[in-house]
Amino acid sequence: MKHPVTPRVVTLVGPQGVGKTTLFDSLLRSTGAEAARASGGASAERSMTLELSVAHAQFLGEQWTFIDTPGAPEFSQEARHALMVCDTALVVCDASPERAAALGPLFSFLDTHHIPHLLFLNLMEDSDGSVRELLETLQGVSSRPLVLREIPLRQGGQVVGVVDLVSERAWSMEKDGAAALISLPEADRPREEAARRQLLERLADQDDTLLELLLEDVVPPPESLYGQLEKSLREDRLVPVFLGSAERGLGLERLLKGLRHEVPPVEQTRERLGISAEGPTLVQSFKTQHLPHVGKQSMVRVWRGQVEDGSTLAGARVVGVHRVHGTKQQAAAMGRVGDVVSVGRVESMRTGGFADPQGVRQPERWPLAPPPVYQVAIVAEKRTDDVKLTSALARLVEEDPSLSVDQEADSQMLLLGGQGEMHLREALEHLRTRLRVPVATRPLPIPYRETIRRRGSHHARFKRQSGGHGQFGDVVVDVEPLSRGQMFRFTSAVVGGVVPKQYIPAVEEGVHDGLKRGPLGFPVVDVAVTLTGGTYHSVDSSDQAFRTTGRLAMVEILPKLEPVLLEPILHVNIHVPRDCTSRAQRLVTGRRGQLLGFEAHPELPGWDVITAYVPQAEMQGFIVELRSATAGLGGFVAKHDHYAELVGKQADRVVSHHQQEAAEQR
Repeated sequence: MKHPVTPRVVTLVGPQGVGKTTLFDSLLRSTGAEAARASGGASAERSMTLELSVAHAQFLGEQWTFIDTPGAPEFSQEARHALMVCDTALVVCDASPERAAALGPLFSFLDTHHIPHLLFLNLMEDSDGSVRELLETLQGVSSRPLVLREIPLRQGGQVVGVVDLVSERAWSMEKDGAAALISLPEADRPREEAARRQLLERLADQDDTLLELLLEDVVPPPESLYGQLEKSLREDRLVPVFLGSAERGLGLERLLKGLRHEVPPVEQTRERLGISAEGPTLVQSFKTQHLPHVGKQSMVRVWRGQVEDGSTLAGARVVGVHRVHGTKQQAAAMGRVGDVVSVGRVESMRTGGFADPQGVRQPERWPLAPPPVYQVAIVAEKRTDDVKLTSALARLVEEDPSLSVDQEADSQMLLLGGQGEMHLREALEHLRTRLRVPVATRPLPIPYRETIRRRGSHHARFKRQSGGHGQFGDVVVDVEPLSRGQMFRFTSAVVGGVVPKQYIPAVEEGVHDGLKRGPLGFPVVDVAVTLTGGTYHSVDSSDQAFRTTGRLAMVEILPKLEPVLLEPILHVNIHVPRDCTSRAQRLVTGRRGQLLGFEAHPELPGWDVITAYVPQAEMQGFIVELRSATAGLGGFVAKHDHYAELVGKQADRVVSHHQQEAAEQR
C-alpha cells in the first residue's frame, strides 16, 4: 500500500486494569517519543486513570497520534468522544476470559458507529491458557469476526515469540522489546497452518477472488492478504488480533507495523464520517477545558484545510494553536489535515461540534451523554460565591457532558449528577481547584408527597376588622381523594351567587396555597376540592380575602381526612452481565424494590436487562453496590413512574426528620 503522509489517529480503549495506559507509554517509548505522563506520584496516576491523554510519535517516517482514554465505566464518555475522531480504535484486553463481558458495551459502541478496531491481547507472557479458547470467549461479545494476525510461540510455559500468519514468519520477543526473525519451530507448524487457514477463510468471506484461490488450493501472495486486511478493517468487517506485553514491550514492534499497514488514513475516515473533502477549513472538537489564566481550550481534529493562530473559526479569532503531548503544550505553527491540536478561546465551540470559519454545527451521530446514576445536592461554601457557582457549573458540564446540573423543585437545591461516586468526587475537586469554587454537599432531597384517605366537608371563615375596609371571606368546600396520579382538581358548584364569580379564582388560588404544605409537612396531591357554598360582604370581601379563606379551609380540614405519606417510585432498567443477574436482583429486593422481570439485552450478547420498581429514597448509592456486585460493569437507567403510600416506622422517620429540618431552618 501507499502509506499516507497525513497523521493517523489511534485511540486506545479497554476495561480498567488491562494495562492500557502502560501500552500507551510503551508505544511511545518504542517509537522514541517523549513520555507523555509525569513520572510517579498519585496525581500522575489519577491523571492516567481519569482523563484522556494525547501524544504524538513517528514510526518509520510516518506521523501518529495516540489517545489514551479512561477505562473506568464512570468516565466512559471521555473515551467515546475520542473514538469519534480517530481513524482506528485499539482495544486492549488481558488474557483473562472473565474480561469478555467488559468488552461487550465497547464492541457494541464501535460497531454501532462503524469505527474500525483492532484487538491487542496484553500480558500474554503470563498466560498459559489457549489463545484460541480465549478468542472464542471474546467472539461471544463481538458482532464482527475476531481474526488472529499472529499466534504465540511458547517455551517452558512462557511466550517467547509470535508467528505472523500472513507472512508465515516467526519472530522472537527479545527482552528489550525488539523482534528478531527466527525459524519457525517444526513442532509449531501444524498449529500455525491451522490458524492461517482460519485467517484465510475469514478473509475469503469478504472477497470472492480470494475464495476462488482457496477453492483451487492456490496460496495467495502476502501482498493480496495485506490489502484485504486493510480493506476489511477500513470497512469494519473484521477485527485483527495482535499479541504481546505492554509492560515488557513485547510484540509492540509487530503491533506498530500492523497499524502502519492496516489503519486507514484521514481521507478514508473523512469519507466514513460523510465529511466532504471540499470546502473551507473544518475542525471537530472532542474535548473542552477551561484553564486558569488561559481560558477555554478545545482539543480538535482537523478534517479540512488548516488552522493557525489568528485564523477564524466559528466567527471567532483563534488565540493560540498548540500541539499537545500529555501534560505539555507546545505552540504550533498550524494544524493541518489529520492533526490533533488544541485551539484557544473559540467560545461557541462545543464538544463534538464541527467548526468552520463561519459557525458551529453539531453532528447527527455524536454519542449522547448517559443519564446520571448518582447525584448530590451542593451549595457554595461561601454565600458570596452563589453567582460564581452557576457559571462554574456551566463550565464543568461543558467540559464533561456526562455530568448534569438540575434544580430540585421543592427545595430549589442544586443537584449535581454523574456516572458514579468517584465521578462526582472528581467533579467537586475540579470545582475547588481548577474553577476555584469550593462547594459543600447536602443530603439528597427526596420529593415526598402526601394525600388523604377519606372525604369531608368544611366551612371556613376569615374575618378581620382593622379600621376602614376590613377583610371577609366565607366558603364551604367538599374535599375527597383522587386516584393516584390525578394530582388536583378544583370545581365550583355554588349557585345563586353566594360567592360572586369574580372571587372563585381567588378561592382556587388559596386552595393551591393550602396544598403546598400538608399536615405531614409535604405538598398534598391527588385531591379534589369542590366549592359548594359561602357568603360575602359587599364592602369587606376581596380577592385577597377569599384567597386567604381558601388556604385556611385546607389547613383546617386536611388533618381530619387521614393524611398519608407518598414516596416517589422509579421505574428502573438495570443492565448486567448474565452471570450477575441473580446478584443484581437481590440488590433490588434488598432496597424494597419490586422485580417486574428480566430478559436478554437486545444489543449486548451475554447481558440481561432487569426491570423493577424501586423507591427513589433507596436509589442513592445503588450504583456503587451494583458495580461492586458486577465487577464494575453494571448500570441502570431510571425515571419517575408513580407515587406509592409509605406507612409505619419508615414513614414516621421521614416525617420526623423533615419536621426537625424545618425547625432548624426556622
